[in-house]
Amino acid sequence: MKTDVVKPKDVFYNPTRLVVPLFQRPYVWSRETQWEPLWQDIVRLIDVISEHVPDATHFLGAIVIQQVPTTLGSLPAWNVIDGQQRLTTLQLLLDALHAELIRHGWTALSEQIEPLVENPPAYREQEHDRYKLWPTNRDREGFTAVMSAQSPVDYSGIPKSRLADAHKFFAEAMASWIGDGDNAERRGRMLVATIMDRLEIASIRLDANEDAQAIFETLNARGTPLSAADLIKNFIFQNIPNGATNAESTYLKYWADFETPWWEAEVTTGRIKNSRASLFLWQWLTARTLTDFPIREVFTQFKHYVNTVAKDIGLLLPQIKTAADRYRAIIEGAQTQNGPLTRVELFGYRVGTLDSEIARPLLIWLDESEQSVVPNADRERILATLESWFVRRALVKAQSQGSNRFIVDLLQYLSKKPKVQLAAEVEAYLLANHTAWGYWPGDDEVREALIGAPAYWRYLKGRLRMVLEALEDHKRGYPDGRQLAMGPIVRSRATIEHLMPQKWRKHWPAELTEDQEAERDRTIQQLGNLTIVTQSLNSKVSNGPWRTKRDHFLNSDDVLITKDAMRIAGEGSWSEREIIARTNQMIEQILNIWPAPAGHVGLRSHSTAPATTVMVDLALLVSSGWLEVGAKLSALSAAYQGAEAAVAQDGRVFVNGVGYDTPTGAARSITQTEVNGWAFWGVVGTTRSLADVRNEYLASLGEADADVVDEVPADAEHSLELDEVDA
Repeated sequence: MKTDVVKPKDVFYNPTRLVVPLFQRPYVWSRETQWEPLWQDIVRLIDVISEHVPDATHFLGAIVIQQVPTTLGSLPAWNVIDGQQRLTTLQLLLDALHAELIRHGWTALSEQIEPLVENPPAYREQEHDRYKLWPTNRDREGFTAVMSAQSPVDYSGIPKSRLADAHKFFAEAMASWIGDGDNAERRGRMLVATIMDRLEIASIRLDANEDAQAIFETLNARGTPLSAADLIKNFIFQNIPNGATNAESTYLKYWADFETPWWEAEVTTGRIKNSRASLFLWQWLTARTLTDFPIREVFTQFKHYVNTVAKDIGLLLPQIKTAADRYRAIIEGAQTQNGPLTRVELFGYRVGTLDSEIARPLLIWLDESEQSVVPNADRERILATLESWFVRRALVKAQSQGSNRFIVDLLQYLSKKPKVQLAAEVEAYLLANHTAWGYWPGDDEVREALIGAPAYWRYLKGRLRMVLEALEDHKRGYPDGRQLAMGPIVRSRATIEHLMPQKWRKHWPAELTEDQEAERDRTIQQLGNLTIVTQSLNSKVSNGPWRTKRDHFLNSDDVLITKDAMRIAGEGSWSEREIIARTNQMIEQILNIWPAPAGHVGLRSHSTAPATTVMVDLALLVSSGWLEVGAKLSALSAAYQGAEAAVAQDGRVFVNGVGYDTPTGAARSITQTEVNGWAFWGVVGTTRSLADVRNEYLASLGEADADVVDEVPADAEHSLELDEVDA
């Protein structure tokens, strides 16, 4: 290893070829974060040199390059181990400067820069040997297009790319700074001298036999942080059998897909964002090693796995690719909104409304070659059993913290059992568990959780909609009954509708005391008063009298669980009695859809697995960084369009200059009636209500299922009709 502080001309002047390995990530530097600061540093350096420190320099950062063996007489070649973003940016900056000097007709100056961006023709065996830097394959088209453009550069004729944007930025910045006056050439000379001689780079040059990966991992580059997928990719291709001769074909066959938009998309788990590729690699490694570790440790764990277990990366890559393809197919299949799903896709969809990431390692493990002997019928039984476990725990709001560890423990247990017995072993393991974070709720506990419960208030809307969809699909014979030609109901798009509307007082009059009205407000949130509609009802029907609503459902609605409600009501009215009867009926249907073995009890003592109760206020969300000080709020209801508020540092909500201690107090000042302020207010610039922000905060703490205590009485919640728009 040789380490020196060098200038750009030292790096680029001699005929050379700096090769960015194809497995490295593409060019990601941006104007705001890197280009503008670099240009400002150069201008500031010129000012310092001109005014009072003639020998001033500016440090750009480090690069790590490793010598590549070449044949005698060929261009010297180096692999770029680290610093490719910095080197690429310097090449774009130098070429933009070269073009600007040519545009001005300053031949002598342009010839000083030309050797820094092009190798002499005498050293070129192939056309691309002209370039000092040869980027990763994803960047080659954009790089060659802009670097080979003639001065003055017509950027409209160059394919759009981040590289072209960088080149254009530097060209325009230089043109503006140099100007066209009498001092232009002097300023041009100063710019050339400063860039060539006063910018400094820490150059670390490795011999061909040195461990480049170890150096790469220890560097703390100033650029954009590497993801777990980036680190693993570099490790794999630094250690690929047969080295460079095998790298490109292996990359294209087994890794290139990970650098497409679907895999690079950010996925949020809790409050942490990771690329989907990084998330998959974490879950895949969990399934392979049967160990529980945080995602921040996935790279370290991967290296340990390769060095101690897998050892042959050439054999490991096809396994990763196969698992990744299956992983994507399940996720995309589960997102299909129309038509039947396979059993694993249906499991993915339903559990996805609860906490799908917990289940992913199990699905990956079940698809591994070691489990290929498991009969398909047993696989479906395993998924049905686990789906029951997930859904029942969600309905009773069982403790979610520790579930990751529980799934890993389950996998460790199953890995030691005969493959042909896995379905029975899954059931046995769940039945035997009596921990708060792993038990399987029995029928009576589910009944207790749902009888009389305000389900619409208690559960996240996506989860509640999934349960109603499952009830409807069960009526239609899906997934495993006598299937009707109408097919399963559309997924994820239906709206939850109250049969007796929340605004019942106008068209559903009754001689009720104040306490009885409050009880009705609560009863109409029960499961038995809810259905789903595939097309939202207009307000006249939704809030209208029962006969109008019933006629609409009988004549133009094909949702079978709604037809059940019509049969319960008969020719009579729809009241609390019918709601309670239908709630009980739907609970029994839920127990049939997600059954537990006969006689299973679960945990009957609520003291053993107490429901978590939390109080979350705006002050906590602000201090935790979930809401910004001064965040703008607006009313979500069209009836109060234009109503706005702002959040103060202490959590108060200001409306028209008046501060209110709670969102509900602020909302009441607008509506002059009882209203849930968490549902009333939306955060401007997002699609989230304050309730959504609160739920995300709770999920980040592992308390997504906690009972939330609001600052308004339970019987006053949601009296404003915001609920018919499914959140």
